[in-house]
Amino acid sequence: MAPAKQFRGTGTAMVTPFNREGEVDHEKLMLHTDRLIRNGINYLVVLGTTAETPTLSAAEKNEVVRHVVEAGGGRVPVIVGAGGNDTRATVDLVRSMDLRGVNGLLSVAPYYNKPSQEGIYQHFSAIAAVSELPLILYNVPGRTGSNIRAETVLRLAADFPDKIVAVKEASGDLNQVMEIIGNRPEGFMVISGDDSISLSLIASGGDGVISVIANAYPALFSTMIAAALEGAFGKARELHYRLFPMMKAIFKEGNPAGVKAAMEIQGWTENVLRLPLIPVTGKLYAEIRELDRQLHQGG
Repeated sequence: MAPAKQFRGTGTAMVTPFNREGEVDHEKLMLHTDRLIRNGINYLVVLGTTAETPTLSAAEKNEVVRHVVEAGGGRVPVIVGAGGNDTRATVDLVRSMDLRGVNGLLSVAPYYNKPSQEGIYQHFSAIAAVSELPLILYNVPGRTGSNIRAETVLRLAADFPDKIVAVKEASGDLNQVMEIIGNRPEGFMVISGDDSISLSLIASGGDGVISVIANAYPALFSTMIAAALEGAFGKARELHYRLFPMMKAIFKEGNPAGVKAAMEIQGWTENVLRLPLIPVTGKLYAEIRELDRQLHQGG
């Protein structure tokens, strides 16, 4: 399979389950990995935003990756987050990571520094120069404070065709997304970083999604994405609008607070986050519980 094509369809930005003491629950992490694969997820994304990665130690990160790779058993590709706002440190991280069983890296745009487009280009060029694995750019201006413009994405895709194979687009700007899709080199993939606009992105020619809601509803969501990619938009729309209220609810008080609440309601993990993140309020928890009941009632 071509490096990028293995990242087509539904990827899940995996949560990190914690026990009641706030420690990583490796047993539940492995069970969750298996559950996602059995329910149609095409690939797994570890150590992203949804994983509460900034609050994990280096040793914990290594163990999370090791347990997901072990539980996955090579059944689906595994992508690992490897980004930062210090280019030299990020290059050193990519060089030093244990990437056995890993199929690609997801690297977020440098945050807080607010670099120019040329600075962003040089940052990703430096990572591509040392990475042995395919690289997915991650554009999420709402978190980083800077946007990877379409022309910068296209320049990187053209200059590093064997290394920079996709972009995870979470700018919310469909005009920008369509500019990338319309001008991308052959084989370069455009992946949604927002659950709620995944259907629109695929209809515009995109290649899938790296999803949060798929942690809690892997079968429903992956079926919706697969239908859209097959051109069965009637079926995809029906599933999209079934899931849409929950898509909105789980982000009302931040990610992954909402999806962890849904997963606790389903019995998959404790509703525990690490500060500065906190669980959702009782009011939102009740809303998520009712939406979950309706989703299960619908089959």
